[in-house]
Amino acid sequence: QLQASGGGLVQAGGSLRLSCAASGRIYSSAVMGWFRQAPGKEREYVAAIRWGSGRTYYADSVKGRFTISRNNAENTMFLQIDSLKPEDTAIYYCTKDSDWGKVVTGQAGAWGQGTLVTVSS
Repeated sequence: QLQASGGGLVQAGGSLRLSCAASGRIYSSAVMGWFRQAPGKEREYVAAIRWGSGRTYYADSVKGRFTISRNNAENTMFLQIDSLKPEDTAIYYCTKDSDWGKVVTGQAGAWGQGTLVTVSS
């Protein structure tokens, strides 16, 4: 199971750090990622990380402001969001699979419940 947390209400220009805690062991072959869904919009891929190598991938729309990372020992993934904008307002979901393609296309087998990020202007 995946448990996302860290969302909240923040002013534009601020920062947030989202966490996604996984129960049980995460194998080095796993890929974890973040998606978001803004009100009235489709779910959008944000970033992904290969658990073993730590290699990261980002959607073009968030490069430079979002940083995905993980803590292997704590089985936790993070998403640091800086310079928040009102358009970042969304529910952020974490996801996990052994297949990179499934993660980045939103077809991963495991999803967290989501954490709401609201950015005020």
